[in-house]
Amino acid sequence: MGRVYNFSAGPAVLPEEVLREAAAEMLDYRGTGMSVMEMSHRSGAYEEIINTAEKDLRELMSIPDNYKVLFLQGGASQQFAMIPMNLMKNRKAAYIITGQWAKKAYQEAGIYGEAVAVASSADKTFSYIPDCSDLPIPEDADYVYICENNTIYGTKFWQLPDTKGKTLVSDVSSCFLSEPVDVAKYGVIYGGVQKNIGPAGVVICIIREDLITEDTLPGTPTMLKYKIHADNGSMYNTPPAYGIYICGKVFQWLKKRGGLAAMKEYNEKKAKILYDFLDGSSLFHGTVEKKDRSLMNVPFVTGSGELDAKFVKEAKAAGFENLKGHRTVGGMRASIYNAMPLEGVEKLVAFMRKFEAENLVK
Repeated sequence: MGRVYNFSAGPAVLPEEVLREAAAEMLDYRGTGMSVMEMSHRSGAYEEIINTAEKDLRELMSIPDNYKVLFLQGGASQQFAMIPMNLMKNRKAAYIITGQWAKKAYQEAGIYGEAVAVASSADKTFSYIPDCSDLPIPEDADYVYICENNTIYGTKFWQLPDTKGKTLVSDVSSCFLSEPVDVAKYGVIYGGVQKNIGPAGVVICIIREDLITEDTLPGTPTMLKYKIHADNGSMYNTPPAYGIYICGKVFQWLKKRGGLAAMKEYNEKKAKILYDFLDGSSLFHGTVEKKDRSLMNVPFVTGSGELDAKFVKEAKAAGFENLKGHRTVGGMRASIYNAMPLEGVEKLVAFMRKFEAENLVK
């Protein structure tokens, strides 16, 4: 069987070029006589891998010099605790709840201090982004937290909230490197890489230096202190070495493609094909308010559970994998990250058009 079109929300599709390159280097990385998987993270060859990866990421995102780049483990979910442990000096933070992951981060922060939900879109199954232009942010809040792109619900903050001068912390797991970003607007911008950048097992944190201090909450484990990782160049313990190596290859692939402005254009083009079809379809429809639609994750339904199941089954047989929606939304979801080729979306739409013609009750 050949390669399928993989619409998984994560772990997700990776650029074929990157996979082929990694395959070619699997047994012998550039004359070292060993795989990157077998290599000491203290070796010169590995040091070059991680240093180049950081340099390329800084270049892609135009990361200012007063921000540290950390390659960590524990996924985005471990950051739900790490952020309050390191940043909650006043034991208070504001959370904007736009989906399951923001809600989990909010609940976790409540263990360490007062987490204040200043806005939420739970009333309409997280199908929109609330107005964040004038939020009731507490005076003594340490930071304002958002999940910028909501993988499950297919929404995206196209305008950052007015944090009233407070530090903005953003989980960008599912839109990481999909478009240019002004890092200086954030105190912390982080994400798990398994959606848009690399294999599961790495989380990248970009943190403004003044937020990295010795002053963490009492009882914070050594491994959960940003300062420890920053002072040791992400090498305090053995890093997720192979995952970082693949991320580095994806950074180079992105640079070759023209960087993040070119990727945004490409992603907009792909999403438009799918959204235009959904907007004109008599059978399928999207579940998100138009102004808040994500370019990365597109949930849609037919309105019939039976038809949805039939569609997922027939799509799989036709080579379109992982289209079943999250159980909280139902229906289908196509995740069309950077590495999903344009033709994958075009072929999916052609299949949907055919399915509609065959199944629409006249």
